[in-house]
Amino acid sequence: MSSTDGSAPPPGTPLSEAGRTWDAVVVGAGQAGLAASYHLLRLGVEHVVLDADAAPGGAWRHRWDSLSMADVHGVADLPDDHAPEPDPTARANTLVPARFADYERRHDLPVVRPVRVVRVEEEQDAERAGLFRVTDDAGGSWWGRTLVNATGTWTRPFVPHYPGARDFRGLQVHTHDYPGAEAFRGLRTVVVGAGASAVQLLGELALVTDTLWVTRRPPVWRTDDFTPEAGREAVALVEERVRAGLPPASVVSVTGLVLRPQERAAEALGAYADPRPVFTRLEPDGVRFADGTFEPAQAVLWATGFRPAVAHLAPLHLRSAAGGIQLDRLGTTAVADPRVQLVGYGPSASTVGASRAGRAAALGVRRALLAGQEAGQEPGQEPSSSPSSSRSGSPSGSTSVPLRT
Repeated sequence: MSSTDGSAPPPGTPLSEAGRTWDAVVVGAGQAGLAASYHLLRLGVEHVVLDADAAPGGAWRHRWDSLSMADVHGVADLPDDHAPEPDPTARANTLVPARFADYERRHDLPVVRPVRVVRVEEEQDAERAGLFRVTDDAGGSWWGRTLVNATGTWTRPFVPHYPGARDFRGLQVHTHDYPGAEAFRGLRTVVVGAGASAVQLLGELALVTDTLWVTRRPPVWRTDDFTPEAGREAVALVEERVRAGLPPASVVSVTGLVLRPQERAAEALGAYADPRPVFTRLEPDGVRFADGTFEPAQAVLWATGFRPAVAHLAPLHLRSAAGGIQLDRLGTTAVADPRVQLVGYGPSASTVGASRAGRAAALGVRRALLAGQEAGQEPGQEPSSSPSSSRSGSPSGSTSVPLRT
């Protein structure tokens, strides 16, 4: 990664120790983060992308082996990406990381890894007042005039609390840690959830063991094709929630469910017929329902989704009274602080909206930087003895962005 004048810091010197002030700090290098970085480069915005993983690929590096490219609805779609159409039968957890790695190289995106961000706050030091201070788990600090948060949801699997969960003697696994169907062979398995993951994994488990599907609310099945227009309509419905400051709902909650060809065998076995309302408690050898009936089980698969990974943003006080982070009408700018962009949150947590959100976030960053220039603000002015002074091609502390159109 080069500094402003094209020279690199000395070998082994972390950028956080170079005292550099960036026009934007992007947190996360999944689909949305890479899209945002691409558009920031095109706009001439000097930025750095901090990624917690050791290698490219985002959450897709960690998905289960049976998930193929036919199942991921455009996750590898990125702006100005001319890679050939992927083999629909290829494993997503290998092909997506390879494509992301190639994309980072071809566009020379400024990704630094592994850097796990644990806190973002307003800098209190007078010399950097008005900047965001981004702290990583090694104690390093990164400063930015604006922030693009692209941390998605993968690191926050959600398992609801049910009485007796600690007493259950069988296997309990969230989809985040799904080890494959063979681990459940011969174990009567309760699958909890009404989303796409529940449907897909039921399709595997029903072929190797007895399953029982339970849902908090009845699943909604889609009977027509999932066209690009349908995807945009679904994203728009989620956008309505975040514009109102509500916690975001999953996109699949409004797109509906559909069975893939590989799930037809499980359907023939009755795996999807009449799912039961979710149980009220777990017992050592099974689950108990509200009507008092008991079902024996040796495993529970929690396909109960994920929550936005935004705990590190808590010091910025972005949440509205309604409980979510309210975004503007374009769907990425935090209403509480327009210097903050969120991608991979709400409507852009889906592969359908991630790349589009990257462009919107980059434009939001440009607006915030221009607003700061017009207001005559020069946050984060650094002394001439700062380590960044010898490496920067622009006056220390000034906004160095040409802001191309």
